[in-house]
Amino acid sequence: MEATSSSATVPSLDKNDFLKLQNGSDIRGVAVTGVEGEPVSLPEPVTEAIAAAFGQWLLHKKKAESRRLRVSVGHDSRISAQTLLEAVSRGLGVSGLDVVQFGLASTPAMFNSTLTEDESFLCPADGAIMITASHLPYNRNGFKFFTSDGGLGKVDIKNILERAADIYKKLSDENLRKSQRESSSITKVDYMSVYTSGLVKAVRKAAGDLEKPLEGFHIVVDAGNGAGGFFAAKVLEPLGAITSGSQFLEPDGMFPNHIPNPEDKAAMEAITKAVLDNKADLGIIFDTDVDRSAAVDSSGREFNRNRLIALLSAIVLEEHPGTTIVTDSVTSDGLTSFIEKKLGGKHHRFKRGYKNVIDEAIRLNSVGEESHLAIETSGHGALKENHWLDDGAYLMVKILNKLAAARAAGQGSGSKVLTDLVEGLEEPKVALELRLKIDKNHPDLEGSDFREYGEKVLQHVSNSIETNPNLIIAPVNYEGIRVSGFGGWFLLRLSLHDPVLPLNIEAQSEDDAVKLGLVVATTVKEFNALDTCALSNLTHSS
Repeated sequence: MEATSSSATVPSLDKNDFLKLQNGSDIRGVAVTGVEGEPVSLPEPVTEAIAAAFGQWLLHKKKAESRRLRVSVGHDSRISAQTLLEAVSRGLGVSGLDVVQFGLASTPAMFNSTLTEDESFLCPADGAIMITASHLPYNRNGFKFFTSDGGLGKVDIKNILERAADIYKKLSDENLRKSQRESSSITKVDYMSVYTSGLVKAVRKAAGDLEKPLEGFHIVVDAGNGAGGFFAAKVLEPLGAITSGSQFLEPDGMFPNHIPNPEDKAAMEAITKAVLDNKADLGIIFDTDVDRSAAVDSSGREFNRNRLIALLSAIVLEEHPGTTIVTDSVTSDGLTSFIEKKLGGKHHRFKRGYKNVIDEAIRLNSVGEESHLAIETSGHGALKENHWLDDGAYLMVKILNKLAAARAAGQGSGSKVLTDLVEGLEEPKVALELRLKIDKNHPDLEGSDFREYGEKVLQHVSNSIETNPNLIIAPVNYEGIRVSGFGGWFLLRLSLHDPVLPLNIEAQSEDDAVKLGLVVATTVKEFNALDTCALSNLTHSS
């Protein structure tokens, strides 16, 4: 299956068509045909225009008049990767920037290339582009952009897409080829060797500069056929670990084994089975572009979602007592209690979106509140010590550091060291996420934006609950409405990107979860544009 070619007739597109490609702080679209009802929205000419727009944006930001700027470009294992890599390189050439192609790479490595100072690898790059659509299906692809300041935010992405729409009107294949021939240099570099050697050094340092601090540890890796297969041979094996039983390390953009996503049930079952079958000490799993990760201990217990946050909080709070841990909005009350009462830290629950969480941690530090970890339940996590780089591989290195350091200090070996760190974390018996969709075409919206309608729903729920003595609205909450009651809690919020009100419920029993669901069902029943089927299924299940 091939990506569409730019030699085909270039479709007429306007600014709105480009803005539809924005997905928060990323760009995502359909890059190949093959899924019914999903026409290609990211063909080569559109990609070229987006890359040229990033080049323009970067030239404006850097105000570089005396030297040529260079941009590093990498990609994950998607089947459209090579086609889009070539299109991105042409687009950057239009803006007069030099291109450094890394080939198969991870998202964190791309950001890291803007920080590395090594001219033999053409670093630091002035900007970086990662071609990825994270865990989305094979037909999708997209872009993440970086400078040395970090990943670009929503405002920057919108600016780039608006520029791209203007550029698109003027571009043709002929002048693209001419521009590239005249002004762009393209160099291929094996930057992943630089990035992986940095991870290896970090573990050695944590273990007192031992050459092979993981010698004897059996650690299996599941890369889900994404870009993370390097971790077994390039990170774990040089540290002495046994990696037999690792699986799906070969890049395959059709993702034939399972979705590369640490939040996916089948993916976690696959790595758990690999750990148990191989009697391994630890299992590690990555998403497609390696900015998210999770782990499994020797007994098959998962370290993902709240448990992964608890584990990393325990490690970070040992190093930085009292520090603030910033998380997204759907973390559990049990996690708050664990961080604050057991570990002596502070839990700052913020909005969903990994960039929101990271930016909030940076903001807290800027106003004098020390924070060293920003992490989402999805497995996105960033540490102050690592330039706030959203890096799934580095999160796993922090865990490996703990294993290696504990053994070097004679404090035990194997993953029990990790399991003991999360002892006392209260976990809910029931954890649900229901998605209540807003019908954008329903007459009740009266032509207004679905966001306005969603905000009306949230305000009505808040007003209704204020008078209920059995329920308590969280006094500090940055997203949606969070309510405690019946021994649990729910969070109703508006999705960052979609016409959906996600409802998260955590409770200690099915009955209590149903009671919380009934509270929401009762208060939203008059909103006819809201699809409450998922709520009805829950409340009628008892």
